[in-house]
Amino acid sequence: MNTHKGLILDETVKYHQDLQEERPFVPGTTEIWPAGAVLDEADRAALVEAAVDMRIAAGPSSRTFESRFARKLGHRKAHLTNSGSSANLLALSAFTSHLLEDRRLLPGDEVITVAAGFPTTVNPIIQNGLIPVFIDVELGTYNTTAARATAAIGPRTRAIMIAHALGNPFEVAEIAQLAEEHDLYLIEDNCDAVGSTYDGKLTGSFGDIATVSFYPAHHLSMGEGGCVLTSNLALARIVESLRDWGRDCWCEPGETNKCLKRFKYQMGTLPEGYDHKYIFSHIGYNLKATDIQAALGLSQLDKLDRFCEARRRNWKRLREGLDGVPHLVLPEATVRSDPSWFGFALTVDPDAPFTRAALVDFLEGRKIGTRRLFAGNLTRHPAYLNRPYRVVGELTNSDIITDQTFWIGVYPALTEEMLDYVIASVKEFVGAGS
Repeated sequence: MNTHKGLILDETVKYHQDLQEERPFVPGTTEIWPAGAVLDEADRAALVEAAVDMRIAAGPSSRTFESRFARKLGHRKAHLTNSGSSANLLALSAFTSHLLEDRRLLPGDEVITVAAGFPTTVNPIIQNGLIPVFIDVELGTYNTTAARATAAIGPRTRAIMIAHALGNPFEVAEIAQLAEEHDLYLIEDNCDAVGSTYDGKLTGSFGDIATVSFYPAHHLSMGEGGCVLTSNLALARIVESLRDWGRDCWCEPGETNKCLKRFKYQMGTLPEGYDHKYIFSHIGYNLKATDIQAALGLSQLDKLDRFCEARRRNWKRLREGLDGVPHLVLPEATVRSDPSWFGFALTVDPDAPFTRAALVDFLEGRKIGTRRLFAGNLTRHPAYLNRPYRVVGELTNSDIITDQTFWIGVYPALTEEMLDYVIASVKEFVGAGS
């Protein structure tokens, strides 16, 4: 390593350490965030090193991260993107590729999803001219069931795209089997659930394709960023083309003529020998991440198991501390799962002597951050009111979630002292209101 670079990195670590002054937790004053990135001196140094090396586009750190992350989640291929939203767009769009021939998704085909979710799981369906088929979820797990998905299958159903809610796996083995039996694609939105398992197998490894987000609230952070993972090499190739402007060439940035016939292709109505680096086989985008993001991701990846352990531990402390509190539906892990939790959901019983809003206001007044369970019932939002979709069954629980549900944090930076204060605050409010 260059001497000057070494000094810069050493000083970066010292600078980070200088910032880490002891700040005692002060109940009611110290913010207890529901989510956030946990960053140490290694993360700061990784960012600075990438910047010093001027790795401003996708490069070696991106390729290394993709390789390591694919192995970690049990896939053959991973493609970094600039966000989890972009990852979802690429994952769903891949199934519309002409390369899939008669198995491609066509406008008007249906994709089963849940109403109580986040828009970026549903938006790619609409953006590709497909029809969302909304089904309800269970209270407690906040996931749908294989039985609900089965009931939603119609003559034009071609795929299922569902997120694991707050890190809690849905019945993914059963739904994967359902997809196989009915010749449907399964896209796992694994953005909230990295490290979760179902039947001892990692979520994100059951479907045809999976997505992950590296937004600061998630299990790993790149600031912004996402990833598409698959073990299907044909799908991986389509994802790469869509992510990289839609071009047909698979050379990495800075590479040239990797296939040794760059000027020997004939595609479309182009003249034979047209430069393969400028032949476009898909209507694509530029959704790549940068090496600076990937450098941070590599540093974060070393801590993933520790982060997941902390999330499980924090969720368990909240669950045990709030057990038996009246008028609240406490979260439950899906049977046969071991979630790497994203958050701790609470639903206020509609017949409670207090409202969700009152409880939330009380907690927020004590600097305890809360979040809604994302969109609640998506079909009630203005963005979807005039869009074509189908609903199967009643969305009763999705409506209850819209009115009565919120979640609090379990992310690794929360201390036992903070969690105990959260527990005591909820109990104090419920006790006073009962």
